[in-house]
Amino acid sequence: MSAELVELIRVELRAQADPERAPGMQAYMKSSMPYLGVQVPNVRRLTRAAALRYPPADLEGLRQSAAALWREAEFREERYAATELTGLRMATGRLELLGLWREMIVTGAWWDHVDAVAHRIGDLLVAHRDQITPLLRDWSRDPDRWLRRSSIICQLSLRSRTDVLLLQEVITVNAADPEFFVRKAIGWALRDYARTDPDWVRAFVTDHADVLSPLSRREALKHLM
Repeated sequence: MSAELVELIRVELRAQADPERAPGMQAYMKSSMPYLGVQVPNVRRLTRAAALRYPPADLEGLRQSAAALWREAEFREERYAATELTGLRMATGRLELLGLWREMIVTGAWWDHVDAVAHRIGDLLVAHRDQITPLLRDWSRDPDRWLRRSSIICQLSLRSRTDVLLLQEVITVNAADPEFFVRKAIGWALRDYARTDPDWVRAFVTDHADVLSPLSRREALKHLM
C-alpha cells in the first residue's frame, strides 16, 4: 500500500471540507456516514492529483490503497476517493480488482457508490467476456439488490460493444422486481441502449409490457416517444 498516497488524499479532503455544506449532503444521500462537504468533482480531482504525486507502484499497491481508504473511511468522500483510485488507467479492465469492486457494491449499498463502480464492471466485461458474463448472470439473480442493479447498468455507454443477449437476460429476470432501484436501473439501461438500437428497445418494451413496471417502461421510452 502507498501510505503516502492514502494520507495525502485524507489530508486534502479535510483541507477542502465545507462544514456548512456537509449536513445537507449527508441528508440528501440518507447517509449514516458523515460528509466533509467536498463535492464529488473536487474529490475526483484531488484524488487523481494525489495519485500523480504518489503513483501506485503496481496494481496490488493501488488495490491496497483503495481498500484502505474504503474500509477505514470516516467520511463518505473517502469512499468516493477509493472508487476514483480504481478508475486509474492501470486498473481498467483488471480482474484482480473484481473482489474489491464487489465489496464496494455490497458494503456501499447505495446508488452513489454502486453506480460509480458499475461501469468498472462494464470495462471488465469488455476485457474478459468469458469470465464476467456468467458472473453477471449470477449477480442478476443474487438476493442483494445492488448486485442485481449492477448487472443491469454495467453496460451503460458501451454502445456497439453491448452484449445484447446478456442485457436482455439480466433485465428479463428482474422485470417483475418490485424494488425501486432495480426498476429504475432497467429503465435507465434500456434508455441508454436506445441510443444505439431504438427499434430493439421499442420491441423489447412491447414484448415485455406485461411484466415491466410503469417506471421501467417510462424511463426506457423517454426519448423515443
